Amino acid sequence: MSYIAKRSTGAAGQPLFLTFHGTGGQEDQFHGLARALLPNAHVTSPRGDVSEHGALRYFRRTGEGVYDMDDLAMRQAAMADFIKDEIAAAKAPRTIGLGYSNGANILAAVAFEAPDLVDDLILMHPLIPWDPEPQPGLAGRRVLITAGQRDPICPFGETEKLASYLTAQGAAVSLVWHAGGHEIAQSELDAIQQFLTA
Repeated sequence: MSYIAKRSTGAAGQPLFLTFHGTGGQEDQFHGLARALLPNAHVTSPRGDVSEHGALRYFRRTGEGVYDMDDLAMRQAAMADFIKDEIAAAKAPRTIGLGYSNGANILAAVAFEAPDLVDDLILMHPLIPWDPEPQPGLAGRRVLITAGQRDPICPFGETEKLASYLTAQGAAVSLVWHAGGHEIAQSELDAIQQFLTA
């Protein structure tokens, strides 16, 4: 499966930076941010190919926080193939993924099944309402989770549960909260910048 995607070519030997938009977003939602954060990196931003009443997503759901797990499995595998092709094309020595909301969820789903594809994961307001299988391949992966303490879409407890799961797999997890809801706060962007330069 192929995706419509925005691509910016970086310098030889630089990382590949993948960005994944939230529900209703498009491929340009975080593309410019990635270019600003790592100006020399290759940047690829795929567009979700599922329409939910006109809002683009990466997989189907039947309600808020209720995922079509068969559809997710199929689309996670397709996204993993897409990422492999992008890594090969960029000849990148390292891959960074940044996703917000639905984009964070597809990025996490790929990591649960193919943990070798993305080295550093930035998950903004993820919601993983199922119990992933143990994944030893996540050991040593760097993960930044950012979230709002009053997020009505991604409950506090679910975020904590995801962080605990990733830590148990041996990932190096940082969890950064802001006091608000599902919106992206400046403190999150600051945390991402620090994460990338660490």
